[in-house]
Amino acid sequence: MPAIDLNCDCGESFGVWSLGDDEAVLPHVTSANVACGAHAGDPEVMRRTVRLCRSLGVAVGAHPGFPDLPGFGRRPLPLTPSEIETSVLAQIGALYAIARAEGVELHHVKPHGALYNLAAKTPAVAEAIARAVAAFSRELILVGPAGSALAEAGLASGLRVAREAFADRGYAADGALLPRDAPGALILDPARNLAQALSIVTTGQVTGPEGRSIPVVADTLCIHGDTPGAAARAAFLRQGLLAAGVEVRGL
Repeated sequence: MPAIDLNCDCGESFGVWSLGDDEAVLPHVTSANVACGAHAGDPEVMRRTVRLCRSLGVAVGAHPGFPDLPGFGRRPLPLTPSEIETSVLAQIGALYAIARAEGVELHHVKPHGALYNLAAKTPAVAEAIARAVAAFSRELILVGPAGSALAEAGLASGLRVAREAFADRGYAADGALLPRDAPGALILDPARNLAQALSIVTTGQVTGPEGRSIPVVADTLCIHGDTPGAAARAAFLRQGLLAAGVEVRGL
């Protein structure tokens, strides 16, 4: 029986500003990537999110990003590899403190947004992130795209690596995600989400531009919690995977 982990980015509210519907999305996933206060989130949101994950039995991971609240971490900042390493280390530590206080083990690390995309293709950035994770704990799983510089850096650092793909994002011909402002970048139709997820899990491929088949290998599928209708799509996706004989389980 094929199996897959479902993860979502969450804990991205800040102060009085609410983003996403974590309480509705998290019951349908097996892993959570919790914002660590740099691109989104704050200590209260982090603690509330960790408690929610604990109550649902969802694995908690750190979701570090560029320190850019106004840009939601989706703009690359001109940080040196050393600055990126230290920032990621500090963000993991912040979530770890809260998780430990709540009796929850930290499970994985997945970079966010522009940091994730930059690390996927830039070895120096990927190595900085891998160094930060390995320095904190080699028990943590590093999440990144299959075959990317991030995945390679994680393996070279002796970390376990989980290969990630996306049920709700479109792919370019080279296997990278389409830029968010490109047509087809966001897939908001639940049936298309399920079809893409099943294709990834069962055939290791997605359909890209002009109907081309693009190889995509994954141990975990991401569902973005900050898009409209995310909870309903997450429920539809999990139910559809189970109905198709795919086991949904943690990494």
